Amino acid sequence: MTYCVGIAVRDGLILISDTRTNAGLDNISTYRKMHMLAETGGYLIFCMSAGNLSVTQHVLGQLAEGLPAISPDECPRRIANMPSMFRVAQLVGEAVRAAGSELKPALRAAGVNAGISLIVGGRIGDGPIKLYLIYDAGNFIECCPETPFLQIGATAYGKPILDRAMNYHTSLDEAVKVGLLSFDSTIRSDLSVGLPLDLVVIPADRTREVIRRRIERDDPYFTDLSARWSMLLNQSRAAIPDPPFLAPRSYGSSSEASPYE
Repeated sequence: MTYCVGIAVRDGLILISDTRTNAGLDNISTYRKMHMLAETGGYLIFCMSAGNLSVTQHVLGQLAEGLPAISPDECPRRIANMPSMFRVAQLVGEAVRAAGSELKPALRAAGVNAGISLIVGGRIGDGPIKLYLIYDAGNFIECCPETPFLQIGATAYGKPILDRAMNYHTSLDEAVKVGLLSFDSTIRSDLSVGLPLDLVVIPADRTREVIRRRIERDDPYFTDLSARWSMLLNQSRAAIPDPPFLAPRSYGSSSEASPYE
């Protein structure tokens, strides 16, 4: 299992993925879920993956070699030839469908879960930053300002903090913080998700540096963030009044109604 989050706010794009592919009492392995699709000639496009590893690798291999040309006199279709991020999402979706047609019948016959999902984000030239979720069928949706994040994998535990603390106008620094808190919550509640994490930050301001960081198990910032979040949650919980309906009855006769009932 894995967990990946893409966040698209006004100030830029944030991509975070864990690296755990399977987990058990004695079987834990890691695999990078953050993939570079294009970084040349004004293209800066990343992909994060969740689901069947062999199908994912097949899709990435197809994209690297190029999908078949539309006509015999054309070159294979590659990410770095697409005119827009929308066309990039279309090409990735086509690769997902092709891999599914080729691999899934045999995998399903063997009782193997062959589903995958991808988050694709980045920018082309002077165009806007875009973020897409590619489904297992090859169809996709675009991230929108009303809900400026997309998740794949083990999404349940990390979603509440994103819902409560994230909006399109959240600053880039704050959005990174909230994204990491989403991972901290997930790691604490789901053994199939774990460190290290891969982080990419693409500012909308092209004068700012693109950040790429591997957050290891002993990363001082993530360790401090996790400890502070636990402490602040406990302090906030303690500050909330206890439920009044659990207090001993200290009013009138037993027949007298409680003011809270």
